[in-house]
Amino acid sequence: MTSHEFKELALSFPGTVANPHFDRTAFKVEGKRIFTTLHETSQSINVKLSPEDQSVFCEYDKAIVYPVPNKWGQQGWTTFELTKVPRELVLDALDTAYKEVFKKK
Repeated sequence: MTSHEFKELALSFPGTVANPHFDRTAFKVEGKRIFTTLHETSQSINVKLSPEDQSVFCEYDKAIVYPVPNKWGQQGWTTFELTKVPRELVLDALDTAYKEVFKKK
């Protein structure tokens, strides 16, 4: 999956907007929180999952889907190496993260 394909996929979720966020592009639901970010240079994305969902997605391949290596990772932020994971896995992760945004107050 390319960065361009990822952007189109992330923006296909209703109410999603993209904004610069440090060295990344953040995708968030208007009026809600960020559910994913894209780092184009490294061709990686970070997706906000629950810790339980994070452990499930990391089972795919821990070398290319793994917790962000800091306190953000302990909160469920998970890195996916974009060019190495199938589109279906990315779509499933985005759908999970998008739905999680609406569970938060």
